[in-house]
Amino acid sequence: MIGQLQDAGNTTTLAHYLELLSSAGMLTGLHKFAGQRIRQRASSPKLQVLNTALLSSQSNLSFNAAQRDREFWGRLVESSAGAHLINSSIGTNIEVFYWRDRGKEVDFILRLNKTLVAIEIKSGYSKGSLPGIEEFDRGFKPKRKLLVGGEGIPIDKFLSVPALRWFE
Repeated sequence: MIGQLQDAGNTTTLAHYLELLSSAGMLTGLHKFAGQRIRQRASSPKLQVLNTALLSSQSNLSFNAAQRDREFWGRLVESSAGAHLINSSIGTNIEVFYWRDRGKEVDFILRLNKTLVAIEIKSGYSKGSLPGIEEFDRGFKPKRKLLVGGEGIPIDKFLSVPALRWFE
């Protein structure tokens, strides 16, 4: 099956399906931020739901049970933030990416023209540094670095602010 999916025609078909899901407002693929557009297109997209009901409806977990399941809750909080960023950037020139390099990652990168904002999402409290943000900062010098959740911006406040405001 993997061999069949790697065929050129199937890659095109899968890309088309992802385009259809995106235009239906269900799911999109975030490209990896690489600084150069040609390198961004070459990476595999990170799948991002545009409505978290697609995640939670299939879980069979109550709200309280979902919160107790740390892995699921973390995925749901990150997906909520990503859906919000994408949905609130519609009609603007903001592009939304993710970034990963040698085991370090940043959940979301916003780009407006040449200005970058790096965003790390935490569903709980975490002690210590954020190595992904630190590494991204060294390489790309974003205007802002945001920690959402944990000791940072409360997730409910973050979800009430459109993506464009993080560039101010």
